[in-house]
Amino acid sequence: MESYTIESNKKKSRLPARLDFAQSATGLILGLFIWMHLLFDGSIIFGKTAFGFVSGMLELSFLSDTGHGFPIAVFFAVTLISILFISHALLGMRKFPNSYKQHRIMADQVIMTDHMETKLWYVQAITGFIMFFAGSVHLYTMFANPGSIDPYLSADRVVSGNMWFLYLVLLVCVVLHANIGLYRLCMKWGWFQGSDARKSRLKLQVLRNKIIIFYLVIGVLGILAFSIIGMGHRDKAGERYLSQVTSAGLSAVMHQGLAQTRYIEDSNE
Repeated sequence: MESYTIESNKKKSRLPARLDFAQSATGLILGLFIWMHLLFDGSIIFGKTAFGFVSGMLELSFLSDTGHGFPIAVFFAVTLISILFISHALLGMRKFPNSYKQHRIMADQVIMTDHMETKLWYVQAITGFIMFFAGSVHLYTMFANPGSIDPYLSADRVVSGNMWFLYLVLLVCVVLHANIGLYRLCMKWGWFQGSDARKSRLKLQVLRNKIIIFYLVIGVLGILAFSIIGMGHRDKAGERYLSQVTSAGLSAVMHQGLAQTRYIEDSNE
């Protein structure tokens, strides 16, 4: 009894709670980043010009007199995302089974309890493990080549660089991990709970599934578009897309078009 009293009077550490908050914060930032990243990549569905315009915006081409942008901006963005990615992974490893025996125990419990929320956590654990390796490859590629966000160069990586399978696996893992994670954050912190928690949870589950399907479709169509472009560009792999449209380039094209229109009108007169 005396021992119990001594233990209960000890000040409890707040470190686990702070680490848990840090994991939630980094997960939220990365999850929202994934949403935007997949939308940016999905612009290739609308053609090389659309993707070239988006990539130019990401490289801050609107601040460049030449319209070519600043790849260093991508370098710093990738560095920041890499720091968040590694931090989130290290924080998540606190709850990850660290041996095959623990993994088997967890897998058996998931099957035995047949609890959806537990299954979702297990899916996150598996996809997170795969992402730690596949995501690291992708981040290093962008870290080493920050100026390679280009319709042809990106397509060359997919086809000529044989990265299509890695990107396909990464797509599935990222979409599942991020959207399940965002859903679980809403449940954990009581976001969008409303007056009826049960009804709100059902709505969030439906929304989560729709978002997962949406981003999987966008991602698969994007990889397919890059593959088609890459197969057609295989003989010229490594060549940039010269018709890349940036804000400066778009302005120049518009002025040129207006000048040509005026010339035609003057000629007709």
